[in-house]
Amino acid sequence: MNKQESPERGLIMRTPAGPLAIQGGPRGITRVRWASDGIDEDFREPTSPALERARAALLAYFADPRQPRLEVPLAPYRATSFQWRVWWAMRRIPPGSTVTYGELARWLGSSPRAVGNAAGANPWPLIVPCHRVVSRNGLGGYMRGSAGGEGLRIKRWLLAWEGWEGTGEYG
Repeated sequence: MNKQESPERGLIMRTPAGPLAIQGGPRGITRVRWASDGIDEDFREPTSPALERARAALLAYFADPRQPRLEVPLAPYRATSFQWRVWWAMRRIPPGSTVTYGELARWLGSSPRAVGNAAGANPWPLIVPCHRVVSRNGLGGYMRGSAGGEGLRIKRWLLAWEGWEGTGEYG
């Protein structure tokens, strides 16, 4: 970091789905994690425009989940071009809707496993709504199970909050 850059900051938001930690710096949001994901770092209150925008967008989402997309500045992230394609495709899935890993794979000319791996590597869950991608036979995973066993509970809560009925076919 050069002397003119601000250090990365973070905040923890209390949400109905659980505490959410958001990290960011001058170039945007760098990471989003659910508190059950072992957040024990020193999070400071937001002092950057990116963190303030993220907080405002998330407060709006938890007031009304039908927001078409959470408009939050995302910091550059080292990822493959395929991961970026998956993440941007997930951002087009509207609230209350789901697509299967297989459907997303067909759109991208890939395989369901590759899509699942990219979804699991998503550094911005909720902002990039990987919870809207489900298995053909059930919910699938969420955050590679990194939310301390809480991942599927959070995924179910988010989908229900958005009005997803989840009966019969998934997707």
